[in-house]
Amino acid sequence: MRALGVDLGSKRIGLAVSDFTGTIASPHSVLQRSRSRKLDHEAIRRIVVEEEVEIVVVGLPLTLAGEHGPAARAVTDEVRQLGNVVSVHIELADERLTTVAADRILREADLSASQRRVHVDKIAAAVLLQTWLDGRTPS
Repeated sequence: MRALGVDLGSKRIGLAVSDFTGTIASPHSVLQRSRSRKLDHEAIRRIVVEEEVEIVVVGLPLTLAGEHGPAARAVTDEVRQLGNVVSVHIELADERLTTVAADRILREADLSASQRRVHVDKIAAAVLLQTWLDGRTPS
């Protein structure tokens, strides 16, 4: 089962894909937000088709207390819209601290701040997706 991890940011969308066994997540790309959600969602749909994705896992930015704040509500609303464009199941997954983990990984790789900005969103998506993959119950 191939999965696509999506980190919906206000300026960029980080993407990661799993291998075909649904075991290992790898960073894929970063989409710069356009002025149109419709265009952004169409770009995600194309990746779903090209990568033969069977499920999309979108990061849900819960508060540190685990509650649904404004950011989580905005993502939930956008996921409803995305669901009208992609033809596969979409699941929400807790993304708390994924960007922090991604930044730590990039710092340990000794990347400059400007290099980290280029990669952090797709690394955060990979952290999100790997956590989701690891948490699944084997079938």
